[in-house]
This record gives sequence, structure tokens and C-alpha cells, in this order.
Amino acid sequence: MRYSIRFKMTMLLTAMVALIIFLIWIINNTFLSSYYIRHKISNLENAYDEIVDIYHGSTSAEYLSDKDLKKIEQLATKYNIDINVLSENYTLIYPAQEEFGQRQYNYLLLQVMGYRFPGTNPYMRDVKMLADTEYYSIYSLYDLQTDSNYIDLVGLFRIKASGMDSGQNSTKNQSGSGDEELPDTLIILRTNKESIEESVALANEFLAYIGIAVAIVGAAIMFLISSKFTRPILEMSEIAKRMSELEFDAKYEIKSKDELGELGRSINHLSDRLETAISELKQANNELLLDIQKKKEIDDMRKEFLSNVSHELKTPIALIQGYAEGLKENINEDEESRSFYCEVIMDEASKMNQMVKKLLSLNELEFGSNQVNIERFDITALIKAVLESTEILLRQKEVTLIYEQKEPIYVWADEYLIEQVLTNYISNALNHVSGRRIIEVKLIQRDELVRVAVFNTGENIPEEELDKIWDKFYKVDKARTREYGGSGIGLSIVKAIMNSHNRECGVINRHTGVEFWFELDASNK
Repeated sequence: MRYSIRFKMTMLLTAMVALIIFLIWIINNTFLSSYYIRHKISNLENAYDEIVDIYHGSTSAEYLSDKDLKKIEQLATKYNIDINVLSENYTLIYPAQEEFGQRQYNYLLLQVMGYRFPGTNPYMRDVKMLADTEYYSIYSLYDLQTDSNYIDLVGLFRIKASGMDSGQNSTKNQSGSGDEELPDTLIILRTNKESIEESVALANEFLAYIGIAVAIVGAAIMFLISSKFTRPILEMSEIAKRMSELEFDAKYEIKSKDELGELGRSINHLSDRLETAISELKQANNELLLDIQKKKEIDDMRKEFLSNVSHELKTPIALIQGYAEGLKENINEDEESRSFYCEVIMDEASKMNQMVKKLLSLNELEFGSNQVNIERFDITALIKAVLESTEILLRQKEVTLIYEQKEPIYVWADEYLIEQVLTNYISNALNHVSGRRIIEVKLIQRDELVRVAVFNTGENIPEEELDKIWDKFYKVDKARTREYGGSGIGLSIVKAIMNSHNRECGVINRHTGVEFWFELDASNK
């Protein structure tokens, strides 16, 4: 599992998500506080400018309109700051003196003195200047009395008696000309720094929780989604494994046009090419084995062929010659006798013709002239086709056929030659069936081979003659063979065909009859 692509993809993407969230956390922890402070400084500066603009729009610092007072209150809420405005003699202008308690006022004066005369306020600790301009300064500090950290803006501005355009900025109004200027007005803006640090810590803590949750949920989602990519790879892996065992029936079903689809298309093409190549290799290997055997046997087969032909043709030629001479000498002058003589001559000539054809076919097989074309086909379907072609003969001889195989079984062989083997076996069974008159055809799978067996009820073959029936022109029961026109070559052709395939064939005496069999290669190796 841990070596699978699916697991690796999930772990990699989860690690990337976790790393990104961790980097965000580090950045927040390092820079967010400074960013917040800069943001607060900017807010104090903006509030200062806006407050100065409000006062510049008024003719008196002590008396602001209700509208202006409301604007200042809105600024305090908007920027989350405390706003205090004092006159030159430290009289509280905003908020109104009556709104302030004496204790608060004294605290404010102490705060002012601490900035005007550094060291006079014993409660101000760790004072650090953050910004300094011509009109105001900004400090960070720790206030021992309230036990809190603050950022303060302390500045001065003057109000012109005649008033000015409210849109003007304070930095532009400090040195105006032509109007009478009132005394300096002191402004103190304060924001709580503790809330900033607390917000940063809270944000980082929340981000850590969210990061863990996102990493876990992301891992689960990626584990599910990754199956969409790994499933086709596993399917192609299984197909490739079957191809390594030379099973080429399995094909990948192409469902996409991406790289996986292209890979599947290539595997299917490779499967087709390999099947063709394996077929050609099997055929070439089979031809090589046959060539080796053929060189050793060719001379003996030629002599044996001539001897057997001479022996087998001697009897029919003698019969033809005798009956032809009888016709010539008019031994029997009646029409029926002459017709009988002619039928005998034609019958013997036909037998000779069939014998010669079979001998030529056998000769081609034994001499290797008949090329064996190895291919993969369904032996079940071939047997069914041969049995259907002999259905009339089976009915005529009142034979009960048993063949129960239905599932396809694929073998490697020459389909045309194997059809001849089946035809010879079934024809032989039809000619010798007796007793209960049953013919049974069955397929038996043995490891990487398939055995085809044809059984017929009837008399057994003498044990001493079982090995001889494969010889050319050998006949166990010559009278019966003569009766149905047998030549003694059919089983020799079977033997030659199976030798050309480098496979075995044989015969077994059963309790109630005889079983002929042959074996074929079912392996894809």
C-alpha cells in the first residue's frame, strides 16, 4: 500500500497543503504583527488629518457644531481610537470637560507631561518612537497604570479664525497666509496595542486549527480522487501481466483522450502485435523442428511410400484387369453380368482414386510439403461444425451422439488439418460402432494441453495390434475394412498430422468400446 502511486500522491499533496499552511502560519507569526502596527499607524495618521480638517472648518476650537462632534465620534469608532483635544493651556476641548472625570483628566495631563517633558510620567515605560513629522509624533509604550500597551499619536495644529476649505489637508494648513491664526491646539490619539497582538495570536491559532483540518480533509479527498487516476493504471497493469503470460484477449477500455487513454491505446496495439508475433514464432519453431526430423526421415519415407503403394494397388489392379479381360472375352454374355463387371471395375477404380488422394496428402504431410499454419482458434466450435456435417450419417446408422461441451476452449494448431483429424476419428467411429450404438466426443483439459477424445461402443482392438493401427495400410479386420471401403490410410494421416504439430495421439480400449484421442497446445506461452 505504501508503495502505491495512490498513496504517494495523497501523501505528497497532503504534505504540500500542510507546508503551504505552515509557511502562511510562519509569515503571519513573523510579519502580521508588524503589518497590524503599520496599519494602526496609518489609521492614526488618517484620523489626525481628518480631525484637523474638521477643526479647520470651524472658527473656534472650543465650540464645534453638533455635526462636527458627530464626525469626530464616528472617526473614533471607525479607527477604534481614543481622541483627546486640548487647548494651549491644557484645557480639555474634546470631549467636553464635563464628560471627563477629574481622575481621567489628571491621567490625561500626566500623559501629556510625559511626552512634553520625558521622564516626568512614572507610569510610561518602554517608550519607542515609531514615526516623527513636523506636526506630530507616534510612539509605542507600556502604561504601568493600566497595565497595557498602546500606540499614541501626539501632535499640534492651529485653527485659523476665518476658517478654511474643509477638504484641505492639515499639512497644507499649518502655514497658511492672510488669516489670523489661533494658539496651538494639542491632539492626542491612542489605540490599544494589546488588541493587535491578541488578534495576531488568535489569527495564528485559528489558522493552525484550520490548517490541520484542511490537511486531514484534503488527504481524505485526495485519497478518493486519486483512485480516478490509479484505477486505469491498475487495469493496464493487470492487462500487461496477462500479456506477459501470453493472454491477448483482454483489452483496455479507453474512456479518456488524455495520457492514460493514449497509454491504453498503445497497450491494446502492443497486445495485437504480440499475438501475431507469438503465432509466427510458434509456427517458425514448429517448422524448425519439422525440418530437423524431415532430413532424417525423408529417404526412408520415400522407399516406404513406393513399397506400400505397390502393395496396396496390386489387388485392385488385378481385379480391374481380371474383370476387364472377362468383359473382353465375353465370359458372361448376359447384360446383368456385364453390368456387374463394370461396377466392380468402377468401384475398384474409385477406391484406387481415393487411396491415391490420401497417399498424396499423407506424402505431403510426411515430406513437409504441406505447410502447417499455426493459429489460435476455438476447438469447441470446430467439433460442433464437424458433428453437424455428419448428422445425416448419424441418423442413418441410428447412432446416439453425446457432446456436452459448450464453453469455448482456445488452442494453437492448424485448424484445417485438425478438422481432418476429427473427421477421420468420427468416420472411424461410425464405421465400427455397434452394441448400444453410442458415439461420445469430449474435451479434457490437462495443465496446458487439451485432449480431444472420440469414443464409440463396439468391439475392442486386440492389445497386440494397438500400436500397429497407425501404420499405413494396416487393417485389423480386413474383411470389414473392405466392406466399407477403408484403405488403412486414415489413421496414418492422423498420426502424420499430429507429428507435424509435435503433439500426441493414441487409442484406448474401454470396457464397452474404443476411444481415440489427440492432444493440442492450449498454452499462451
